[in-house]
Amino acid sequence: MPLNNTKEVQAMQLPIQKLHPFENHPFQVKDDDEMNQLVWSVLTQGVLTPLVVRPLGKDEYEVVSGHRRLRACQKAGIETVPALIYALDRDAAAIALVDSNLHREKILPSEKAFAYKLKMDAMSRQGQRTDLTSTQVGRKLETAEIIGEQSGESKNQVRRYIRLTELIPQILSMVDAGKIALTPAVELSYLTGQEQQDLLETMESEDRTPSLSQAVQMKKLSQSGELSMDRIFEILREPKANQQEKISFRVEDLRKYFPKTYSVARIQERILKLLEADCRRRSGRDAR
Repeated sequence: MPLNNTKEVQAMQLPIQKLHPFENHPFQVKDDDEMNQLVWSVLTQGVLTPLVVRPLGKDEYEVVSGHRRLRACQKAGIETVPALIYALDRDAAAIALVDSNLHREKILPSEKAFAYKLKMDAMSRQGQRTDLTSTQVGRKLETAEIIGEQSGESKNQVRRYIRLTELIPQILSMVDAGKIALTPAVELSYLTGQEQQDLLETMESEDRTPSLSQAVQMKKLSQSGELSMDRIFEILREPKANQQEKISFRVEDLRKYFPKTYSVARIQERILKLLEADCRRRSGRDAR
């Protein structure tokens, strides 16, 4: 929803304590070097661009655009900020919030994922999937296609990002950090929460992340109800191109030496402790 097409707007100087972040705001506000620069800017030049807010109730407002400016003002000890008050409902505000942030140079995959989902949910409630038509006469655009056209991405790419919201936070953080690529991450999003937890534990213990083909394998096994922690371990241990060579064992070959209750990670931990103890014994013999 373009705010410049909204007539009901009021400019005011508002107290900081009356402003509240947008609920489930998808974009991170970090106290980093860029924030420090913004704090210095508002201290020396003031807030040059008014915040965009919507009324919540009596003298209370929700921020639609300007969360970083709000945080900078809070850190700088500024008590009031210039704001443009728009009479927006929750869905219209959500769409405006996403649209005002997607132009940023640096956007994390998780931010884009939750932003697209927020906008799609809002547009679907508004019934906007029937509002627009494409250049092909009479063909209505679906919501993902509308979002894609407005953000310069295909509808399938929009859907891929939205799938990331099904990942557990720890794995989604690995996507943000570039440890797991977008396409494998989309496949992993189809795993259940428990399966993702098992995968996370195995990735940490093995110091490996799945390739696309491995992620596809896990998705298929999950859908057939056959994805166990042992299978995850076996799949991750499969050799990948450009991966450092490692010694590997089949889980079933090791199971007979350990209690049935032991997880793969615990088996590995126990093996390493046994090897360390053996190394100390041999070192002691050599010293004699």
